[in-house]
Amino acid sequence: MYTPTANTYFSGGGLMDLGLSLAGIQIIQALEIDPVCVDTLKRNFTHAVVQADISKVTVTDQPESDVIVGTYPCTKYSAIADIHGARTGDELYLHFFRHIALRQPEAYVLENVPGMLKFPVVMEAMSKLPGYFIHIFCPVDALTWLPQRRERLILVGTLRKINISEPRATKRVSIADIIESRPDVEITEAVKNRLAGRYRDMPIITDPEKGDIAPTCVAHYAKDRSTRLVVDKSHPNKVRPYTVREYARLMGVPDSFQFSGTENQQFRQIGNGVVVQLGEWIGKELIKYFN
Repeated sequence: MYTPTANTYFSGGGLMDLGLSLAGIQIIQALEIDPVCVDTLKRNFTHAVVQADISKVTVTDQPESDVIVGTYPCTKYSAIADIHGARTGDELYLHFFRHIALRQPEAYVLENVPGMLKFPVVMEAMSKLPGYFIHIFCPVDALTWLPQRRERLILVGTLRKINISEPRATKRVSIADIIESRPDVEITEAVKNRLAGRYRDMPIITDPEKGDIAPTCVAHYAKDRSTRLVVDKSHPNKVRPYTVREYARLMGVPDSFQFSGTENQQFRQIGNGVVVQLGEWIGKELIKYFN
C-alpha cells in the first residue's frame, strides 16, 4: 500500500496533522507562524515544523508532497463576524492558493467555516483550478463523532476523478465521557456575574446527565470562560467552566497530546483547531484515492 505524503499550512496546534497521521498519512512538514503552536507541534510530532509567515515563504523552497493541506484562519469568514462588522474575509487564502497553483499536488485539502461560501472570489480561486476535480462537503458537523456542535466546510481537489465518501461514525462520544472527575476549576467573577444575569447573554450550560450537546468550541474561551459551562454536581458551585483537557476531548484530542503555553493559550489552540476525527476521515479518503 502506498503511503501518501502531506504538507500542512496554518497548522496551528496540530489537530489536523494528528487526524491525518492517525489515518496513515505521512506528514512531511507543518508551517505555522505562532511560536506557542510551533512548540506544541514539536512536542507531539516528529515531522519537520517550520515557524514562518506564509506570505514571506516561497513555494519552491518547501518540500514536495502528494497533498497540500490548508486550514487558514476562519474568523473573518464566520457569521459571528457580522456582529462586529468584520465579516470581510482576508487575503491569506491567496498564499495557500499560490502554493497549490505552483506545486500542483496530486490533491489538496481546505478546511474552513461554512461562511466562506459567501465569498465568491475565494470559492472561485479554491474550486476552479484547471485540471482538478473538486469535492465540497458542507456542512461537516462534529456531531458525527463528538458531543459538540461545530459545522465546517471541507474542499478537496484531486487530479483524478474519484468518489469521496461522506463522513460516518460508529458511535458518538457523550458529554459524560469527556468530563473529568472532580477537577480543580476556578469560578471567576465573570462566571458569577454571567450566571447572575449581569451580562447581555446567559451562559450556555450543558448537562451530561441529560445527554446535552456542547456548543462550538471557540478560541474566545481563552478570554471568557463564563460563556460555556457544564453541570458538575461534584463541584461546590454545581456548574463550572470546562477544563483544558475536557475542551480538547470535545475536539477528539487524546489525553496523550500535550499543549504548550499558558492555560489561555491552550484554550486558544483548541478552539482554533480542527476536529481530529474530521482530519482522520479526510486522511482515510486520501489513502483510498492513492491506492
